[in-house]
Amino acid sequence: MNDWPEAWSDDNRNRYGRGSASANPEGARAMRQVRRPAPGAYGASGPSAPPYGGVPQQPSYVNGQGYGGADPAGDGYDSGYNTGQVYGSPGGGGPGGPGDPGEYRPRPNWRRRIKWTAITLVTVLAVTSVATYFWADGKLHRDVDLSQVIDRPASGDGTNYLIVGSDSRAGLTAADKKKLHTGSAEGKRTDSMMILHVGSSGDTLVSLPRDSNVTIPSYKGSTSGKTYPATGRQTKLNAAYAEDGPTLLVRTVEANMGLHIDHYVEIGFAGFANIVDAVGGVTINIDKGFKDKYSGADFKAGSQTLNGEQALAFVRTRHAFAASDLQRTKNQQKFLSALAHQVATPSTVLNPFKLYPTMGAGLDSLTVDKDMSLWDLASMFWAMKGVSGGDGTSMNMPISGSTGGNLVWDKAKVKTLVDELNNDQKVTVSGG
Repeated sequence: MNDWPEAWSDDNRNRYGRGSASANPEGARAMRQVRRPAPGAYGASGPSAPPYGGVPQQPSYVNGQGYGGADPAGDGYDSGYNTGQVYGSPGGGGPGGPGDPGEYRPRPNWRRRIKWTAITLVTVLAVTSVATYFWADGKLHRDVDLSQVIDRPASGDGTNYLIVGSDSRAGLTAADKKKLHTGSAEGKRTDSMMILHVGSSGDTLVSLPRDSNVTIPSYKGSTSGKTYPATGRQTKLNAAYAEDGPTLLVRTVEANMGLHIDHYVEIGFAGFANIVDAVGGVTINIDKGFKDKYSGADFKAGSQTLNGEQALAFVRTRHAFAASDLQRTKNQQKFLSALAHQVATPSTVLNPFKLYPTMGAGLDSLTVDKDMSLWDLASMFWAMKGVSGGDGTSMNMPISGSTGGNLVWDKAKVKTLVDELNNDQKVTVSGG
């Protein structure tokens, strides 16, 4: 009995019922989609047997349009398939075509993005700035009380800073002292002293030789609180610091000059060397080479980058020069100018890995007066940078001669200098 549908040939039975007679199996073949007949397609009164011997006609490609081609009845299985509606989007086509879903993505709102990016950056900058301020402010050692200074001259226009480099060996190990050639003397003395005037008519940096001959005035003891009367005793300026510290030094400078000191800043050996190393060394041009076994200096002429140890030797050397103290003050001004420029370069300011160590090294090693703020410190720094860049005046104290090995100030020139500073006028006096 033949169970196969009518009109099927043996070929059909071989293909669909018994497999291929070939020794090699057929390859994979795409299954054609069967089109569901519409109601009443085979008769007006209801379904009837399909044509072609009871087997529904298989869809075929027509004109390369896909299964079924055009469908006049509009009800074929493939209706809408070739237009891409199977993906749920209006219109047809694949990626990049008319029906690509990406075509309907909303455009980025760049104004909104820029706005929120700017807000985020400003917020981060504000938080970082505030945190940095409190971090830096907490590092300042406000140990000097200028309210203990008695009989002070009246304040003038502008701001006067007394900047002191002491030979303090605090924090140095025996190996450090040997390496930096500091010696092991007890107590503290001033290796360098400068007055920086910051005003609207230009900034002025005046070096005070440590061997300056001065008269010790009456003063109030920093620890005893006792007032010591003036006896007319004359000595070197740095001896005032050794006798009773910063307050007596300020009192002595004010009494001998007649200039009011607004702020006091001091740095020791270790701090100075640490700042130079933190900034990565300071490049300076040395006019003439020199050696000094006491400071450890050994320099050749020309441009060179000094590390902390070399920088300390450079600013301390005085035995290598005929005019020992005056030449040393010139070297100190020169180096501080180079240091200020190095710290203010974009490679330091814009690099947090260099900026914060430099700030930390500087702030950790500074001793300032109780009224000193970070803004005052920043003003001092930028003024020093300006003076070194040619925007101000840099000079030594006017000298008229010497007595007993001490340098004597030129009283007439000093008075003119102080008057110009008090009135915030451009300085016309030349230094010694």
